[in-house]
Amino acid sequence: MKKVNVFLFILTVSALTLAGCIKETFPEGETATSEQLGESAAALESLVNGIPSQMTQGYLVYGNQTHETDMGYPQFMIAQTEMLGDMYPLGANSGYDWFRNYNTFNAAFGETSYFSYLPWFTLYQFIKSANDIISSVDITNESLSSAIKGSAGIAYACRAFNYYMLTVLFEPVANQYTDCSKVLGLTVPFVTETSDPNNAKNNPRASHDDMIAFILSDLDRAEQCLTGYTPASRLFPDLAVVYGIKAKVYLWDENYSKAAEYARKAITSFGSEGTPVSATQWEDPTAGFCVANQAWMWYVNYAPNNMRNLCNFTGWMSNEATWSYSPLALPSIDRSLYDKIAATDFRKTTFLHPDKFDFYQYKTVRPASFINNAPAYLAIKFRTKGGDFSSYATGGAVDVPVMRVEEMYLIEAEAVGVSQGVSAGVALLNDFMTKYRQPDYNCVTSILRDFQIEVLTQMRIEFWGEGNAFPTAKRLKPGVIQNYDGTNAPSDIFKLNCEGIKPNWNLVIPISEVQANVALKDFNNPDPTLTVVGPTPIGAYAQPQATNVALKYFNPAPVPTAIVIGTTPIGTSQPKLQK
Repeated sequence: MKKVNVFLFILTVSALTLAGCIKETFPEGETATSEQLGESAAALESLVNGIPSQMTQGYLVYGNQTHETDMGYPQFMIAQTEMLGDMYPLGANSGYDWFRNYNTFNAAFGETSYFSYLPWFTLYQFIKSANDIISSVDITNESLSSAIKGSAGIAYACRAFNYYMLTVLFEPVANQYTDCSKVLGLTVPFVTETSDPNNAKNNPRASHDDMIAFILSDLDRAEQCLTGYTPASRLFPDLAVVYGIKAKVYLWDENYSKAAEYARKAITSFGSEGTPVSATQWEDPTAGFCVANQAWMWYVNYAPNNMRNLCNFTGWMSNEATWSYSPLALPSIDRSLYDKIAATDFRKTTFLHPDKFDFYQYKTVRPASFINNAPAYLAIKFRTKGGDFSSYATGGAVDVPVMRVEEMYLIEAEAVGVSQGVSAGVALLNDFMTKYRQPDYNCVTSILRDFQIEVLTQMRIEFWGEGNAFPTAKRLKPGVIQNYDGTNAPSDIFKLNCEGIKPNWNLVIPISEVQANVALKDFNNPDPTLTVVGPTPIGAYAQPQATNVALKYFNPAPVPTAIVIGTTPIGTSQPKLQK
């Protein structure tokens, strides 16, 4: 196994991007120093503009078609929804769902797997892009223009968000299926603009407290730089988003009073026009969840000239699209979660009722036969842009949400309930739901745990396919039930009932990083592969497996420096890649 350290990897992959941006501003043959970059608003703007493009870049880590989950930020939206057990592929062969192992972990999920490499190297590449900008700007320089200082603020916010994502995915939570006792309270190594490559081979995992402090310090700097500055668009985080990220970080840290404070600050800063998505917008067959609206605080998008037919979010999540894997995998909601959505909640129309048009006149650009022939519980949340379901370059050139204002309302409700009393939190939840989702909603409980689980349920419904509920679930450890009477789990490998959390909610650091960084030796998260095997008996939680036999049976994924053509699930044919 080749030893590839994340510090050296991101230096390599970032060099071409940085050079490509710089040569547009500085004469050919010259090298731009960090000082020159810090003095050139145009050069910094070029680097900043690369951030949202990188976030949707197909085959970002491997550089070519190696694994279809290699799709930048949107991979985390799908992966987190699958890990929750809230999404199933209901097509004829679930093997078309390249993300299904996030749900089942019955194939390789450990240190040599794609499900280790891709999250790790994707997020560290994002961090390197932010580091490139941060390293070139001295934010204490009072002579800086607002544009240069604003660029630095965007970079600090993005770096903070990506370390938050790494923390949520790689900081282990205790569970009965894998022994995490040796690594509890550990997150990931720091790689910053000042990191010395000589120390990269001995760079330990930061403690939880140190990581939270670091992220918050980045957000403080972002707040300083973005106060009074408005980015060019919501493709870039602004002050409201900085407050929103702080709310998410404080919630993960279980600092509920601060989470409530910053969720409210985010809502207020976003403005009175930033209202939640309406029923009309939610159901719009040509713009629903594919065109940014007033509720989206931060989003990314796909450019028609810089996308692939397979490796794009719409091709995975829009069942109306006729390209990529969605018409083969047919992503659908778990029935038990669907049954928790009241008939008076317009979000129920996101998914197909078994009675189809007898239940509701679903809005779609496809003919009625599309609805009638589809499986029950199929999702129609994510639409093709303009309703173009046949052209990936047009219908797939969509906006993708990273943060919506609805998340802030739900964070505030839970955080107030914990820090100020359950009744105060219930009042906020009821207010949000009755105003924006379900007019007759009425949560009645005085039990904190029940209230927190109800907020989590509403997050799972609200952010189905977006993944934003996952951190709350990992924090609360609610238990996952996927095998029950009437389950629509498509096969036994999905029928898992896990007490607390699924063990694969703790991702594993890549072996290439462990081998190249001696500080990680003996401090990796345990491999969850096959620690729970479906079907779990109905009405019971799975018991821990006596042994973990994972590594015997699975070939390792390639280290992310080679170009390898992706494999096809057994018994399936792979759609042709189009450039």
